[in-house]
Amino acid sequence: MLKTPSGQLQRCRQDFPILKQKIHGKPLVYLDNAATTQRPTVVTDAMKAFVESDYANTHGRIHALSERAQTHFDEGRETVARFIGAEYTDEVVFVSGATHGLNWVAQGFFGPHLKSGDRVLVTVMEHHSNFVPWQQLCQRVGAECVVIDIDDAGQLDLEQLSVELARNPVCLVMAHVSNVLGQINPVKTCVELAHQHGVKVVVDGAQAAGRIPINVSDLGCDFYVFSGHKMYGPSGMGVVYGRRTHWSNMQPWILGGGAVATVSAEQVTFLAPPACFEAGTQHVEGVVGLTAAIRYIESIGLSVIAAHERALGQYIWQALSGYRGCRVLGGMPDCGLISFVLEGMHPHDVVMLLDQLGIAIRGGHHCAQPLMKRFGVMASSRVSCAVYNTRDEVDVFLNALGQVQEVLGAQ
Repeated sequence: MLKTPSGQLQRCRQDFPILKQKIHGKPLVYLDNAATTQRPTVVTDAMKAFVESDYANTHGRIHALSERAQTHFDEGRETVARFIGAEYTDEVVFVSGATHGLNWVAQGFFGPHLKSGDRVLVTVMEHHSNFVPWQQLCQRVGAECVVIDIDDAGQLDLEQLSVELARNPVCLVMAHVSNVLGQINPVKTCVELAHQHGVKVVVDGAQAAGRIPINVSDLGCDFYVFSGHKMYGPSGMGVVYGRRTHWSNMQPWILGGGAVATVSAEQVTFLAPPACFEAGTQHVEGVVGLTAAIRYIESIGLSVIAAHERALGQYIWQALSGYRGCRVLGGMPDCGLISFVLEGMHPHDVVMLLDQLGIAIRGGHHCAQPLMKRFGVMASSRVSCAVYNTRDEVDVFLNALGQVQEVLGAQ
């Protein structure tokens, strides 16, 4: 039985003003958190205060406002490094989001060295942002992009992975948490297997950050990438963690001001990492918002958030598994993220009808078409929970889904 959330979690709903509104005359039930989470007031307040009091370009630090902006930026890097368990602060690079970060790792670190005949391993459950960059990179240089399969419950095929790792691929690319199945992949085990063969591991943590505790030093991965907007922070803000030993082999991919030490007509010298990877005017208010989001998450506790979301997710999974004509993709989720297909009903129709009842979920292929093909479907509906969702909201969704079945089934 699903336990009633603690008073702390019940109170945290008050931190999200957007949840108080009505949609089509119905109280908003926001269950589209895998796409983006809402922001608490402390995040928007922090960003507003920075813009109104301390905003300036960080480069140069010559005047007072620039110095303040740089202090915010540096504190943000320190906060992120601590939050993810990085050994060194300079292992954190700020980017515009996970998509930017994953492309940057693919092109900036692996791109210059990947050659014809090399092999890259990706899992079938990857988001397009962590599938297409590697596929296209391999096609451009004549390398092979090998897809690691899963079983019907959504578990990685570790036997296939072990076989492929023994064939000396260049890297393994994997999601920490599936954005379709809600499975937490055994990243540490996979990293250990990969490193036995000298294979580097790139982890897409977009669905993990803010949901579960992350310690990149313990995981042992070579790169870890995530976004701010899926963890109660601002959009346009992301992070790439890379082991410090890799930076010397990483080429600056975006070039310009703030990344260079000297420039002449003949040559350029770059600043030391991470500055050489952060050219241009930085999204400092985004860093301020991400810092506030991390502090907000820590004030609640990631273990508390993880347990709450897991309980909601498993409650939904059990309920949907008993629905007539409902197919749930994968096994019981490890967090509050579930995808399902209603027989004879297009996911877009399901989403639109639920929207008329004030309920926001997602419908489509979720930027995971290889995974959709693996399960033999074109698209699915997806419900995803966050710290502010409640058992009552879930029941509203489940009851509404029954109404949707009646409406669409009668057509």
